[in-house]
Amino acid sequence: MSLAMGKKEILNWLRETDAERLKNLWQRADETRRAHVGDAVHLRGLVEVSNFCARQCMYCGLRAGNVNLARYRMLADEIVEAAQQAVKFGYGTVVLQGGEDYGITTSWMTDIIRRIKNETPLAVTLSLGERTEKELLAWRAAGADRYLLRFETSDRNLFEEIHPPLGNRACDRLAILRQLKKIGYEVGSGVMVGIPGQTYASLANDIALFRELDLDMIGIGPFIPHPATPLGTGMRFFPSVNGEQVPNTELMVYKTVALTRLVRPDANIPATTALATINKKNGRELGLQRGANVFMPNLTPLKYRRLYEIYPAKACVAETGDACNSCLSMRISAIGRHIGSGAGGRRDRKMTPVLPAEKEFCHA
Repeated sequence: MSLAMGKKEILNWLRETDAERLKNLWQRADETRRAHVGDAVHLRGLVEVSNFCARQCMYCGLRAGNVNLARYRMLADEIVEAAQQAVKFGYGTVVLQGGEDYGITTSWMTDIIRRIKNETPLAVTLSLGERTEKELLAWRAAGADRYLLRFETSDRNLFEEIHPPLGNRACDRLAILRQLKKIGYEVGSGVMVGIPGQTYASLANDIALFRELDLDMIGIGPFIPHPATPLGTGMRFFPSVNGEQVPNTELMVYKTVALTRLVRPDANIPATTALATINKKNGRELGLQRGANVFMPNLTPLKYRRLYEIYPAKACVAETGDACNSCLSMRISAIGRHIGSGAGGRRDRKMTPVLPAEKEFCHA
């Protein structure tokens, strides 16, 4: 199993149910992780800056149609204070994440990025949805290092079913990811596992696409619909895929993480909060032992954190930044790993060459 792994082999592993054979997959993924990114677990301080969102995604609790959600947008000083807390804890990166909130203007976010870069040694990662080329260029010029934009599924029809376009604005996230790389960002993306209508072949295509896009960071989590959404209430259904439906199980997430490590050996792969949500006891630890090398502890102030409810019963929603930091440190030590230092960017390591895949960038 290696970079040469084809879609057929990926597909076979996604279908694998034999526990003994899967032990071999976990071992190979863990060995590949150790060889390419080492035993360090890099911590990215997550700040959920806004829960406003203009989109109507069929599963997300932040969707514009959720009128029962109290909305917030953090103050600039609160965001910078959270970044300074990341420095105190020894994190190398702060991740500024939000819904697709167009109240986050170019100039407002530019000022925040500059303040963080001037006042801290942190790398700055943005995850603010589909933004215009002008915005992305401005934020990169202000000092943003990375941008995360999950393509969720490579099945274009399925993507459009669960992510309705904003007005008449159709956009191609794969094209945006390629443009982000041209601009100079380290680029992250990822998928949900078990979306209704997602087939094994589709998920195998997703994993192969990680390799093609040469992603720096890849996030993988289970599909967990919010109860206040069409998919969460059962108001929206998808046609049966005749026994080919990918389950949104913990095991399927681990298989996807492990296969992703094998096709992108030097990428940063987080053990996600969503994984910890479906297995609060040791989901993240098992993710780390099956290919992952990143945790994203939450630094969002508690008064906002419960309102950033993309899906229900999210792990660690009531923990302070101090409590979360202490908990993760113990969990990492318990499995024989150590906390990484610095920003932990993939570009600090030798990159695996891949063939570029160009496509015209779409504009909002």
